[in-house]
Amino acid sequence: MNLIRPYGDTTGDGMVQLSFTLPIEHSKVAEGAAVQLANKMGMDPALVVHAKPMGEGFTFFVVYGRVNHLVDPSTVEVVERDYPLLTPKEANAAIKRSMRRRLVVVGGCIGTDAHTVGIDAILNIKGFAGEKGLEYYRELKVVNLGAQVSVPQLVEAAREEKADAVLVSQVVTQRDAHLLNTREMSAAFREAYPPAKRPLLVVGGPRFDETMAGELGVDRVFTRGTTPGEVASFIVHRLTSTPTTKEAS
Repeated sequence: MNLIRPYGDTTGDGMVQLSFTLPIEHSKVAEGAAVQLANKMGMDPALVVHAKPMGEGFTFFVVYGRVNHLVDPSTVEVVERDYPLLTPKEANAAIKRSMRRRLVVVGGCIGTDAHTVGIDAILNIKGFAGEKGLEYYRELKVVNLGAQVSVPQLVEAAREEKADAVLVSQVVTQRDAHLLNTREMSAAFREAYPPAKRPLLVVGGPRFDETMAGELGVDRVFTRGTTPGEVASFIVHRLTSTPTTKEAS
């Protein structure tokens, strides 16, 4: 068993840094409240190392302190990549060989989410992290619907384009909007398509938990730092490694 503890100044000292905002004017009382909160979270001792007013009635804090919790890495559950990473050339060849037509991807931001930076990083040809986006792939037809797409609009676009895969980006997370929107989207596709005809459903965003794909009713969840190559490789692997029920039309 390899138990580990946070590292701050010396190995195993348990020191961590935490930041948060409290709805209170900046004062000594406010700093005391921040320490009290940190204590209740298991930091003892806790020291406010930064405090700054954030508009009327709010204060931002950075607290530094010790925790006694231990972590056992062997019990951590994560979603490991279970598909090979393909170059654009390899992905194009796999699509051409298996599908004998272009693979159609429809993407967008659903609900009131107007943050297209994530979906654009994956779909647009300029890409992200030194990798070209899906538009660069010769055997992919990419339809980027942009921001604030309603679920019915997404379903309709997927039907019209005969989509093989649907990509949804969600950045807005207030009141778990990203989870509610994703569940609504997956339910709509289950209702609109028979199981064998439903397109691959992929969602991504910085606040998603990769282990929640089954709970959300989608095929894959991607989180922060995901590159276009990872998304393209997953889609191509899933749609070319198993017999496809869709015929070219």
